[in-house]
Amino acid sequence: MALSLKQRAGPAIGVRVGLRPKDLVPPKVVYLASTNIHKYLEAREVMASHGLSLAFLREDVPELQGDDVAEIAAWGARWAADKWDLPILVEDTGLFIEALNGFPGPYASYVLKTIGLEGILKLLEGVEDRRAYFKTALAFCDGKGVEPVVFTGEAHGTISHEPRGSGGFGYDPIFVPEGGDGRTFAEMSKSEKNTLSHRAKAFKAFAEWFARERGLRAR
Repeated sequence: MALSLKQRAGPAIGVRVGLRPKDLVPPKVVYLASTNIHKYLEAREVMASHGLSLAFLREDVPELQGDDVAEIAAWGARWAADKWDLPILVEDTGLFIEALNGFPGPYASYVLKTIGLEGILKLLEGVEDRRAYFKTALAFCDGKGVEPVVFTGEAHGTISHEPRGSGGFGYDPIFVPEGGDGRTFAEMSKSEKNTLSHRAKAFKAFAEWFARERGLRAR
C-alpha cells in the first residue's frame, strides 16, 4: 500500500548537469540500507521473483523513536537517501503480541537483544491467548530530496510455547504464522517463509509498484 509520493521535477531536456549517484544506477536496481544480512537475503529473493535486483548497502540507519513502524521507516529512508543520493529502501518491523497490549511493537529488535526469546516466553507463561502479528513498513526514496513512499505487510499468527526450528532469525523460532501448517517461521525454508511473511508482502507490494513506475516489464 503506497502512502505518499512527492518527487521533484528533473532538469529540462538539453540542460547539461553533473551526474548524481542515482543517475548511475541501472533501472532495475534498488538499494536496501541495513546491517541485517538476513533481512536482505529474504528480500532479495522476493525482488528477484519480480525481475528486480536488490543491492545491500551496509548502513546503520539511525532509528526514530516512535510507535509507528511506517513513520520510523520513512524517517530512515529520508536520512539514507539524503546521505547517499541513491534509490534506497529502509525497512522497519514490529512484533505486536495481543496479551501484552502490543508489546514489544516497534521495539522488537531492542527487546530481542535485551530479554531474548526466553524473556518473551516468560512473559507469556500461563497465557492462553497467544495471538500476535508482525508488521513491516518498507519506505522507498528515489534519491536525495524525494519524499518516501511506504508499503506495508502483515503476518498474523501465534506465539509458540517453546522455540522450534533452526532457520530464519529474530523471533522466527517462536512465531507460528497462519497458514503455515503449525510450523514456526524457523521451521520453514526461506522460500516457504516468503509465501507467508510480513516482509515478503511489503517487498512484493513495492516491487509491483516500482515496476509500474519505471515502466518495466513485470514477471
